Amino acid sequence: MTDCASVPAVRGTLEYGRVLAPLSWLRVGGAAEVFFQPADEEDLRQFLASLPGDMPVMPIGACSNLLIRDGGIAGAVIRLGRAFGAVSVESGGSVKAGAAALAARVAVKAAASGIDLAFFRTIPGTVGGAVKMNAGCYGRYLADVLVGARAVCRDGTAEWLDSKQLDFGYRKSALPDDCIVTEVELAGPRGDPGRIERDMQTFVDHRERTQPVRERTCGSVFRNPAGRSSSIDGDDTHDLKAWKLIEDAGMRGAGLGGAQVSERHANFLVNTGGATAEDLEGLGEKIRTRVFQYSGVWLEWEIKRVGNPRRNAV
Repeated sequence: MTDCASVPAVRGTLEYGRVLAPLSWLRVGGAAEVFFQPADEEDLRQFLASLPGDMPVMPIGACSNLLIRDGGIAGAVIRLGRAFGAVSVESGGSVKAGAAALAARVAVKAAASGIDLAFFRTIPGTVGGAVKMNAGCYGRYLADVLVGARAVCRDGTAEWLDSKQLDFGYRKSALPDDCIVTEVELAGPRGDPGRIERDMQTFVDHRERTQPVRERTCGSVFRNPAGRSSSIDGDDTHDLKAWKLIEDAGMRGAGLGGAQVSERHANFLVNTGGATAEDLEGLGEKIRTRVFQYSGVWLEWEIKRVGNPRRNAV
């Protein structure tokens, strides 16, 4: 357990034992040993610089692609709030956004100025999280539009990272897990605002039709296996689709405790009510085993699973 005396004074909000389930789209998860929402970047920098070097640090965003285990998270959990949510269109035609800004809001703001970030409209998370996992859909990725990102490192120093330094890959970047993005600059192609808005609405309508957006879920559970095509289906641009492998293995609608594989889209897990993180992760592992038995493919988790199981609660 963390010695409270070792945690520095802050200007933001600092809590001990903050239950994280209400912040999670899946509504599961234990408590953060230390939970910090900085007042501004300087507050964040001083907090990190003053923390004991051996204390783990984990940034979280909208928790839209995160499975927090039932035993909670040891060390300091950091969540950026309203102070990091500004979005502006620069005179040179780029968009600057605080890391806590929702990707959908950034897309709408950009569209009004004729900047095409339409694919961002259906990404259910913050732009900071989008940098970490190179979020994307409809054949476009954060890496395609990122000019650079400002980030605060574990030692409290801040630096500007360009796209090349982040070494993006499919659903991944080289950003260290304890490095916290505070601001991004994006540059999309120019276009007619009306056309961009229509494209965004098309994406939204497709997502409504094909994904369980009204349920307690957390985005695509597994990465699509390697291999690419030019098809656009709202899931990604890979030849092998995780949802198809899951469906072919007979796992659509399968359940474990309060967790269920979505009937609408087989690559989504749903908390039907009363599910634990253990239920959801256990069902995910059951899917992986069944798909391997059926197709010989081991699916890789796309959802980030963090924290301790209940038996090792913080």
